[in-house]
Parts: sequence; structure tokens; C-alpha cells
Amino acid sequence: MIIRAAHAQDAEAIAAIYAHHVRHGTATFDTAPRTLPQTSALIAECTARGWPFLVAENDGFTLGYAYTAQYRDRAGYAFACEDSIYLHPDHLGQGIGKALLAALLPAAAAAGFRQMIAVIGGDEAASVALHARQGFRHAGKMQSLGRKFGRWIDVITMQVALGTGDSEAPLREP
Repeated sequence: MIIRAAHAQDAEAIAAIYAHHVRHGTATFDTAPRTLPQTSALIAECTARGWPFLVAENDGFTLGYAYTAQYRDRAGYAFACEDSIYLHPDHLGQGIGKALLAALLPAAAAAGFRQMIAVIGGDEAASVALHARQGFRHAGKMQSLGRKFGRWIDVITMQVALGTGDSEAPLREP
């Protein structure tokens, strides 16, 4: 398995993986999968902004992907990002998520982020465990925040400092 930066050619495989999670899971509260153009635009935006968008592959087959985006659009959040990690459904529990997150953390720090937030659907215990193993700490639980598949779903937030975190001011202000 290799982990590398995503390219435009990866959009189809990434869209297919995401579509599975939209249709069958609570890792996302989307109820309609992203289109191929929307997926291509997401990759392009992350790349243009210098934010990491990574793909795990084996022999040209996309096993999963991970990316960061600024936590919120407001300028004051310029140093905080949210991670997203999605794996091919046939390749869960094989250490791919661990490898992607381990690569994503330093890449996000190199992009200038100082804090990473994980926003996890309450049914995603494996995601909570994955993030905890990478040093994320529990930052909160919002009850019944989302609704999918005819039921309310809690959201768990976790957080980890990147690089020097908040121990010093950034070189530039937003």
C-alpha cells in the first residue's frame, strides 16, 4: 500500500467510496452522494488551498482517502481543520485508516493548521478508536444532532494539536 496526494484522476474512485458511506453509514450525514464534478471540485479546492488530500492505494486500486479542510469558513478558524477519512467497504479493519490518519496529521501541520477536529457520527465507534489511538482527545458530544435512516444520531467531537499547537502565535494572523 502507498499513500500519496490525490489527483483529478482519483475522483471516480473517491466518489464511489463516499457514495457507499452516504447510502449505508453514519460517517456522513449527506443523504445524496457527491457527483463526479463535485468530487473533482473538492480535490481541486483542497489542492489549490494547500490542504492535504491523500489516497491509499494498492496496485492502482483505491483503498481509501483522507483530507482536511478548514474547520469553518470564518477567518478566525484559519488554523483549525477538520479531517475526513473514508475507506473502501471491502477494506475496513486492515490498518488503512490508521495509515491515512498518520500521514494526514503531519501534512495538515505542514499546511499551517494547528488544531485538527474530528466530527464523528455517534455510530462510528471504529472512528472514535482510530482517532484516540492517534492522540485525539474527546472534546464533546452533541446529542441527536443529525438525523439519518429515520433516527437521531449523536455527534462526537475529538481534537488534537498539530505542530506547536497553541504554544506560540502563528507567523501570520488570518
